[in-house]
This record gives sequence, structure tokens and C-alpha cells, in this order.
Amino acid sequence: MKNFLLFGILISLISCQSKETVDSIIINGNIYTVNNVFEKAEAFAIKDGKFVEIGNSKDLQDKYVADTIIDVKGNTIVPGFIDAHCHFLGLGFNQIAVDLVGTKSFDEVVQRVVDFQKTNQLSLITGRGWDQNDWDVKEFPDNTLLNQLFPDTPIALTRIDGHAIICNDAALRLGNVTVKSKIDGGEVVLKDGKPTGVLIDNAENLVMDYWPKPSRDEKVKALLSAQKICFDLGLTTVDDAGLNQDAIEIIDSLHKTGDLSMRVYAMVSASKKNLDYYLNKGVIKTDKLNVRSFKFYADGALGSRGAMLREPYSDKPGHLGLLVNSIETLNETAERIANSEYQMNTHAIGDSANHAVLNTYKKVLQNKANRRWRVEHAQIVSPEDFEQFTDIIPSIQPTHATSDMYWAEDRVGPQRIKGGYAYKDLLKAYGKVALGTDFPVEQVSPFLTFYAAVARQDLEQFPDGGFQMENALSREETLKGMTIWAAYSNFEEEEKGSIEVGKFADFIILDKDIMTIEITEIPNIKVINTFVDGIAQ
Repeated sequence: MKNFLLFGILISLISCQSKETVDSIIINGNIYTVNNVFEKAEAFAIKDGKFVEIGNSKDLQDKYVADTIIDVKGNTIVPGFIDAHCHFLGLGFNQIAVDLVGTKSFDEVVQRVVDFQKTNQLSLITGRGWDQNDWDVKEFPDNTLLNQLFPDTPIALTRIDGHAIICNDAALRLGNVTVKSKIDGGEVVLKDGKPTGVLIDNAENLVMDYWPKPSRDEKVKALLSAQKICFDLGLTTVDDAGLNQDAIEIIDSLHKTGDLSMRVYAMVSASKKNLDYYLNKGVIKTDKLNVRSFKFYADGALGSRGAMLREPYSDKPGHLGLLVNSIETLNETAERIANSEYQMNTHAIGDSANHAVLNTYKKVLQNKANRRWRVEHAQIVSPEDFEQFTDIIPSIQPTHATSDMYWAEDRVGPQRIKGGYAYKDLLKAYGKVALGTDFPVEQVSPFLTFYAAVARQDLEQFPDGGFQMENALSREETLKGMTIWAAYSNFEEEEKGSIEVGKFADFIILDKDIMTIEITEIPNIKVINTFVDGIAQ
């Protein structure tokens, strides 16, 4: 008997020595790999932050030994979500501003400012999230009440889309804004011959250029706050749509110290200063940071009637919207970027802006292969322009459709709306779509993105049958748009976006099967854990 036990121990030791050592093994999962054939699996092994094998639980445990074995007990695993268009740093700053999302009147907006200031006692107040389209009186407010309550404290409250702000007179005085103030690509809204406090698009800069700039410590705090929110919701990569050099360098430094683990695809704001610096420096690429694109603005937003249309707004005759940058600037910027390795990602919402951007892209990209330039939003597209997306990536945000559907047709009328939020048509044109949220314009949750793309309804299941369901995406298309196609839009499909050998071990464990549960349950899915490089966050 003693010899028999010794023999068994010896066989066991030999068996263990013959196994390969890995860092961890995940077993008993319902895994959607999102590989080329959309295969499912049950287990995978991780070493040095990357997937080394995908298969079934028994085979992998027979082949590998690991200190960490995680039995997920049948829970669903998908690749880490990639938000292809968001404002990561902006989300962090929002945590120290007045939350105005969901306000039903301007009086409620002001009351939230009053309540916020009682607690915080700041020398300047910012806020974000109001939307006059949600109010009984669907008109821009004026600053009379703010002036009465805050005569000396500068206040700047940003509309939910970021394309308009309302300031009190104390804030207007910072930039010496008067009835005579003018700026290209923006509007100082007047009423009875004087400023109302509402500044649209570039006119925001008349005040905000004089607003105190956040310190480095404040930016660090904002980034770390945003990271926690995003990890809790299963995001492992964020495409920040508009960063300046100082923010990018802070992100890089936090990556190097290990304080920031979120992968960031940085779209550099396409100012002349940034263009000069980064075009000379070239692409910057680490495992966590990718700087190889510029964010350019063509027009404003539909909600504030700043989106540039080819024919006047249906609810404001004679008004076409505005170009944030001139056609000349668009062409010159595109030419510069086309002669580099950088990608150009242009905000275009109105059909006129989309038409101009697509034509410019076509002109400057002749004989240039695999550039993967993107149109961000592509909200209202003329019928003849869809075919121009054959070579241009549509970067779209499904929750915009379910937020805007209450008033979008009022803006553009029953014919043009057919080319609005047309995600399936855009997918058919290019073959891929990159999906994001545009947070904090919309909520951060990728599950709301998924739900909006597939159901085309709000959380009250309005409208019955969904909004223009011919442009809904399937669940498989949506998951790809949030993972592998988003990675492709970042030139990162070889390193992330699917659970495959050699790729970063970025994945999330969900409490429900996002591919099979009742569609109305998708917004309620919870993330059990988020992993980056195989490490729980």
C-alpha cells in the first residue's frame, strides 16, 4: 500500500511538471469570443496579460496549471466593451459639476444650481445636462433668474449635447460679451435686443476661453473618477473624442505609474497648435494609449439647431444651422492629415455637413488605402450620400436615436428623418459600424447602447414597435460594433476586440446572457467583474 501511494504521488508530480504554467484559467463560462465566425467557448487560459488558449474547461485544466482558477459557473463572458466615441475626461469633470440631466424646466435647473451651491460654496459654478426639448416650454431660456440669485458668481451651464451654454451676466462679463459680440461658427442668442446668456457652439468660447483652467491635480482626479465609472460598466477601452496635449500627457503618465488602467484611444482636438505638434511628432502607441487620430468639428448639434442642413429646418424656416469650421478649414485640415499616418474623425450631424465631409474625404484620400477615416455621428444623411460611406467608417451612437426621436422629425420633417439615425443603412454601406455613447451627452452604460441599437426604444418601450425599425441592428452586429468593429476603427483589431489567442485579456463577466435574454432586460444587466490584461479591476 505504501509503495502504491508513493507511485501515485510520483505520477501526480510528473503530470503537474508536464503541464504548462499560466497565470489564470477561466472555466465553465458562456463565452462569446466574437472571432471571425462568432464562435462560443467555455474556458480560456491567460498568461502575461494575454489569451494563450481558448477551449473547454477540462482540456485547459488538463493542459495548464495556474495559481488562479476562476469558475464563473455558467455566467456570460464577452470581450471588454470599447466605447468608440465618448468624452472620458469630460465625464470625470462632470462629477464636480451640477447634474442637470432630466430637468423638466428651467426653474428646476436653477433650483439644482441653488442646492449645489449651498453644499459646495464655489467661486465659479459649472453644470451640464439641461435640454429645452424636455421642457413644457421648448425654447432656450434666458438668464434673468440666474442673475437675480447669483449676481456676482459666474455660472456656465452646458446643454446636454455640449453645443450650447447658458451663462449669467457675471460669466458674460468674463469675456466682455455684449449685443455686438460676433464669432464665426457660433451665435450669441439675443432677446429684446440684449443677450439672453445662451451661447451656441463657437460662441461658448467667448466666455469659456476666460474661465479658469483646471489644475493638473483636478484633471488627475477627473480621470480616475471616470475610470471607476467605466470599469463598473464593463468598458475597457474609451475613444476620447477631443483631447489636448496636456491631457494626453497626463493620461500617459498615469498609465506609466499604473494609476490608470483604462485603455485610451485619443482623438486629438484638431486645433492648429495640436496639428502642428502631433503631425510633427507622429503616431504615439503604447499598450494603453493610442494617439493617431484628430477630432474635427464640421457643424453643431440638431437639438440646438446648430447642425448644418441642406434645406432649412422644418421648425425654423430660413434657418440652415451653422458650420463650426469653414469649408476652407475643413479642406486644409483634411489635406494636412491625409499626408500623415493620422486618421481624421469628423463630427457631422446635419445632411449638409455630412455631404461636405464625405466629399472632402473622397478628394483628399484618392489613392490612399486603409486610412479608416471616420464620420462621427452621421445623424442625418442624404439618400445619395449613403454610398459614399463605402470607404468611410460610420462612428455612431445608438442612444442618440432614442433620445432625439421625440423631436428630431420636428427639426427635419418626415422625408429627411428617413435618412436619420440610419444605422443599418450605414452598416450595409461600409460593412462595419463603430458604436459608442458620446457620454456624458448620453449615459455611460453600454447596455443602453446595446438596447437602443436593437430595440430602438426608450426605457418605457416607446414607441411601440420601435423607432424606424428598418434601421435596427441585430444583437450580433451590435456586440461586434461594441468590440471588434470598434477596435478596427482604432486600428487595434489585432490586439483587442475579441477573445482570441495573442490578444489582450480584456473581458467582462455578466450576470445575464446579453445575446438571449428578453430584450427589455438588457438595460438591467450587471457587470460581475471587468478584467484588463487578465486582472480584475
